[in-house]
Amino acid sequence: MTATLDSTAVADYLADHPHFFQEHANLLGEVKLSSPLTGKAVSLQERQMEVMRDKYKALELRMSDLVRLAEANAAIANKFHGWTQALLKTRHDSDMPRALVEGLATHFGVPQATLRLWQLAPAHAGSWYVNGVSEDARLFANSLLAPYCGSNHDFEAVRWLADAAAVQSTVILPLRSNGSAFGLLILGSPDPERFTASMGTDFLVHIGDTASAALAALRA
Repeated sequence: MTATLDSTAVADYLADHPHFFQEHANLLGEVKLSSPLTGKAVSLQERQMEVMRDKYKALELRMSDLVRLAEANAAIANKFHGWTQALLKTRHDSDMPRALVEGLATHFGVPQATLRLWQLAPAHAGSWYVNGVSEDARLFANSLLAPYCGSNHDFEAVRWLADAAAVQSTVILPLRSNGSAFGLLILGSPDPERFTASMGTDFLVHIGDTASAALAALRA
């Protein structure tokens, strides 16, 4: 009685005997498979070429994605470089908040940007960047362990922007020194897709860290 081989047993046998088709080369042209591309029967060699072409196309797409990602990151890095240069050229501490938010608007194309600070030296009392900060806003800043990116839910911080009513998406960055928040940096856009919860935040973290360092001299 002849035992019936199932497909798994055949596959295991071929895997264990990699020289099978070398010993039986004539089968390469005789074995016919159904092509998912044309629906026609093709030889084993032709099917193998189809599989290799599919893998090559997948690799090409992956490479294109990586190139686009690299180009996008390089563009952001160049903008970040231009912004930090503008900060380094600012000579007076009291001019730093304005230079910082205007630089973000200029170099990153952010429609609206502003900030608020607290626990500053008395010389900065009454400046635009210390006005209108509630205790709730300070508590909110300390609770932010990462940048907030997403829809505007009528945050108090967003209302500090010049045209807050037009803001559909926002970024809110805590400004910290020694782990304690001493300010908030806010970016706003009328485009609901400009800042989303799914966007990467690595560069935003760098922006927050750089802004914190640049503004530290204003602290009490």
